[in-house]
Amino acid sequence: MSGLTQAMRVVLRLGVGISFLILIGAVTVQVVGRSFVGSSPVWTEELTRFALLYLAGFGTGLALVSGDLVNVDLVSESLPGRWPWLLRLVSAVLVLVFAVMLIPPALRFTQIGAMQTSPAMAMPMNYAHASVLLLLATLALAALLRVIGMLTGTTDGRPENLLGDVE
Repeated sequence: MSGLTQAMRVVLRLGVGISFLILIGAVTVQVVGRSFVGSSPVWTEELTRFALLYLAGFGTGLALVSGDLVNVDLVSESLPGRWPWLLRLVSAVLVLVFAVMLIPPALRFTQIGAMQTSPAMAMPMNYAHASVLLLLATLALAALLRVIGMLTGTTDGRPENLLGDVE
């Protein structure tokens, strides 16, 4: 299980890195174009948006895998006994259920995008719409790995690096 989690972490980090590099490149072209040329290519606006969508698609799953996704655990972690663990498990199960429920509509949304093209880049929109499908799939897989890890005892579902933890 830890091998699958590690492989997922590597793929998601790579996806976040590539998305961020594309975002940096597109914004650099925009800034240089507007500052020194007087205008920037129109495709940079769309590419920036698409890169942000993929950054969210890869980053959300990565944040759940590492435990860096926003947690509201002020109350739950102060509860006695096994309650914090149970609430973390229920939370992971709910994320899994909702993500899996949203995958079929996201797939339809992505398929509809094949009939549309982006105005500036003339790219089929299903490439942009697939970022939503990616987000839900990585979120579902990360939640599934967390649930399995918690049920098998390989993780307690807490974030990897809590503030205040000393290594």
